[in-house]
Amino acid sequence: MAKLIKYVRKGLAETPSSPILKFSDYASKIPDVVKFTLGEPDFNTPDHIKEAAKRSIDENHSHYAPSNGTMSLRRAASQFLSKKYDQNYDPETEVLVTTGVTESIFDAVLATLNSGDVMVVPTPIFPLYMTDENIINEGIEVVKVNTSDDGFKLTPAKLQKVIDQYGDRVRMLVMNYPTNPTGVMYSQDELDALADVIRDKPIFALCDEIYSELNYDQPHASMEKSLHDQVILMNGVSKSWAMTGYRIGIVCAPKDILQQIAKIHQAIATTEPTPMQDAAEEAFKNGMDDALPMKEEFQKRRDVLYAGLTKLGFECAKPQGAFYIFAKIPEGFDQDDNQFIYELVDKAHVAVSAGSSFSEGGQGYIRFSYAVAMDQIKEGLKRLEKFVKENKK
Repeated sequence: MAKLIKYVRKGLAETPSSPILKFSDYASKIPDVVKFTLGEPDFNTPDHIKEAAKRSIDENHSHYAPSNGTMSLRRAASQFLSKKYDQNYDPETEVLVTTGVTESIFDAVLATLNSGDVMVVPTPIFPLYMTDENIINEGIEVVKVNTSDDGFKLTPAKLQKVIDQYGDRVRMLVMNYPTNPTGVMYSQDELDALADVIRDKPIFALCDEIYSELNYDQPHASMEKSLHDQVILMNGVSKSWAMTGYRIGIVCAPKDILQQIAKIHQAIATTEPTPMQDAAEEAFKNGMDDALPMKEEFQKRRDVLYAGLTKLGFECAKPQGAFYIFAKIPEGFDQDDNQFIYELVDKAHVAVSAGSSFSEGGQGYIRFSYAVAMDQIKEGLKRLEKFVKENKK
């Protein structure tokens, strides 16, 4: 039966598993490792949300919810987005509940793009959007735009250059802000300028705003404000309420577009677990400011880690949101980031992610996630200082 592997979906067997998760598993086998690898808040879910989940189970909310999500959750999410960011969507026709933003991305891409279409992806970026990481993009050409020379931000000029080159084949622009892996955030003026490039063209803007509550230095900005009718907006409860295990994402889009995305969702997931939806409803409805204490702590961690890395010779774009620092490997070390992370974890027991995992512009960089306790950050910096002194050429 092993011979049947050659008959699985074309290209799937050759598609590697996530190198980020592979390395994280490797690092986890080191007993005293300090892990700066996975982007998951180390806080507990707020108690009032946990109580909502328990209450949902006790009240026997154990049956199928409507495929698009419970109306009460969609209404709570819609009201949250409106109050927080002035993003206005009809909960009945323009909001869909998915299995995290991961499924949201899958559904939106599958619903809107055809073989031969071009999807523009500013890099470095989380590898889910890459063809070599995500088989749903088979037949779609992903054009990666290296932003490392522009402060890790896509510029209107570079976007226009891609459109000039590929013409009517360009069908989607991917935007993630605050950005994983760099923590960079766009201003509203910058997003407006990018929107102007694709305005009134048959181009969707897929806007992943899962880190919207974790902006440190400015209010959250959104391309939705400048290009509502072309935006497919994504958000959820994973990062802002430390609910990664609840797996609840939100997709918002104009009615006719959302109807098509919902068809993919019906085929993939049917609906989400009702108790998890009830918990997410509680987060959106009564946890309006739950992220503020976490954001304050993340900002303190950012400042300590940024200062420590800079002192050791790592060049970093100072993060304006999320909980990542993207650091250039200092001179005096081999710039092969994949080799560097294994040497670092083996010798110093400090685990980080390779920058090249995030595609073009990431080579020679490493990503630190500071979603770890402050004492771990300080211990990691101590070990890193010793490693730099002993191994720099």
